[in-house]
Amino acid sequence: MSVIGAYSHFLYGEVYQRDQQYPQYLASGRGHLFSHKSGCGNVWVGSRKRERKIKRRNLRVEAMWPDLSRPSELEMEQINDCEQLDQILVHAHQNSQPILIDWMAAWCRKCIYLKPKLEKLAAEYHDKVKFYYVDVNKVPQTLVKRGNISKMPTMQLWKDGEMKAEVIGGHKAWLVIEEVREMIQKFV
Repeated sequence: MSVIGAYSHFLYGEVYQRDQQYPQYLASGRGHLFSHKSGCGNVWVGSRKRERKIKRRNLRVEAMWPDLSRPSELEMEQINDCEQLDQILVHAHQNSQPILIDWMAAWCRKCIYLKPKLEKLAAEYHDKVKFYYVDVNKVPQTLVKRGNISKMPTMQLWKDGEMKAEVIGGHKAWLVIEEVREMIQKFV
């Protein structure tokens, strides 16, 4: 039997009692015992110091599965030149959908660290906002000047063909992601 725990400190062990046919499972190392019976089971809650005072409760054990109908990460598309940016902006304007552009560089540690977090955020808003990225060292400088980029990473939200808001991410990643989330919610 395999056990999947949400935390790395989850402990598992089988405990057999003399008068029971099925093994019981010790979870979390805190004296919680689950008996093995087709989905429903008995639970004994108590500590090891107080073995005499054991309470018996019924418990229904159910699996917690993630929602597989939605992606957990969505890879951002790369923008390579001004023409491609123009096409993306026209398409977004026709669909009345905002886009988010992450201006980054391959040598920038914070940019590299933020990219997977932005891809997870892209999965949250996959039907509302389209996410793109631009590596400023691999594109013509006219594109970088068009975005008016001075620091990296910079996340810009574009709607109706023009830049509406931006977040310059020079601080902690979780703060940047929260600021980006707030920026998206203003324009969605």
